Amino acid sequence: MTRVHAFTDDALGDLDTVGLVEAIQGRQVSIPEVVDAAIARIEKVNPELNGLAYADYDRARMQAKDPRGGYFAGVPTLVKDNSNVAGIPTQNGSDAFTMPPSRADGDYARMYHATGMLTLGKSQLSEFGFTPTAEHARLGSVASPWNTEHPAGASSAGAAAFVAAGALPIAHANDGGGSIRIPAAVNGLVGLKPTRGRIPSDKELRQMPVQVVADGVVTRSMRDTAAFFREAERVYRNRALPPVGEVTGPGRDRLRIAVVTRSPDRASTPEVREQTLKTAALLEGLGHHVEEIAPPVPHYLTEDFITYWSFLSLFVMQTGRRAFGASYDPTKHDGITLGFAQLARRRMPMLPFAIARLRASRRLTARVFKQYDVILTPTLGTATPKLGWVGAEVDFETRLERLRDWVVFTPLHNATGDPALSLPLGQTTDGMPLGMMFAAAAGREARLLELGFELEQAQPWARIQD
Repeated sequence: MTRVHAFTDDALGDLDTVGLVEAIQGRQVSIPEVVDAAIARIEKVNPELNGLAYADYDRARMQAKDPRGGYFAGVPTLVKDNSNVAGIPTQNGSDAFTMPPSRADGDYARMYHATGMLTLGKSQLSEFGFTPTAEHARLGSVASPWNTEHPAGASSAGAAAFVAAGALPIAHANDGGGSIRIPAAVNGLVGLKPTRGRIPSDKELRQMPVQVVADGVVTRSMRDTAAFFREAERVYRNRALPPVGEVTGPGRDRLRIAVVTRSPDRASTPEVREQTLKTAALLEGLGHHVEEIAPPVPHYLTEDFITYWSFLSLFVMQTGRRAFGASYDPTKHDGITLGFAQLARRRMPMLPFAIARLRASRRLTARVFKQYDVILTPTLGTATPKLGWVGAEVDFETRLERLRDWVVFTPLHNATGDPALSLPLGQTTDGMPLGMMFAAAAGREARLLELGFELEQAQPWARIQD
């Protein structure tokens, strides 16, 4: 087991994002010092983590001398390499093409930078985010800093690896099937997938038949996640949703919490179930009403999501030449991309029904949220596997079956658009973090943030540097 972190006595210290903002505003550290410290930390751990897709250090150092305004002014970060940033190519975790630098920030990066974030480059992801681990045959694997024998989890792997390792206090992540929450769970972080439409996403993501992808961040503390959503809302406010506002601590209301430890067609492992019930007992001890229930959605939604997911892969391949230019070589795609595309061709007659049922799925959870305020599940169905378990050398059918066991809870909220929060409340017998997930009705991020603050105070997360 190899644990990797970059925490040291420099300008970043062991500060979280809010702590760093306070240090910058109090002139205890300067923005150029902070940026240099983050670059040094990334360079220190990246050889073992492989989380960096593109470095833009020179421009970051120039911007540090005259930073944008905003609450997060000067906070160093990375943007995931499936979101456009001016002057940086967007490779989507693939080497099947070579893209020129983007001409302008995408809608997400424009909002992100308006809060003051200072981007040092791009973080690595699995190819187009199609797998919950970034294990590319040629680009390599992104490892978890908690144990480099394990993947950093999901397509926001690079972002989570660097935040967990202390190279950055905060990083952009997005979530189409769990890719904010899965790497948060694997790396001992806080990851909130917001309600659909809460945060602006790039045009390509908004045009999906079912908009399953939501943008956000991964952080090490509840106050960082709450501060991000507060500041994002000051830049962009979706008037169709209740405001998140400023959440700074636990709520007073005692909640009705449903506990689910299995999906409609898969049970979580005994270890994961035990950890989930321990979290349920913690909640009950805090005065919440907790009740275990059966899975609240039908089994066909799993197959519908796989059908739709495979269609997205086929769409990438069919439009690749137009989207990526003459350099596009479809034979270089990751095996999971190719496998999903083949599956889509076989399931094409099922696609209209899958899309219709996925679009209607919020009605199912809306009924549950009339009875309960929050649903607790494990973030993942099993402990984090080792690198290679769903890696590039494994055939597609085996990978898909293994993914069904591991990623059994997160895709539901991408279909419904409901918010869901993964918190690092558990730990496996081999010392890896284990996430617990809390879902609420659409627009109820504030409720999840308040609950997260309460749980963080009641059971502080394990720290990688301890």
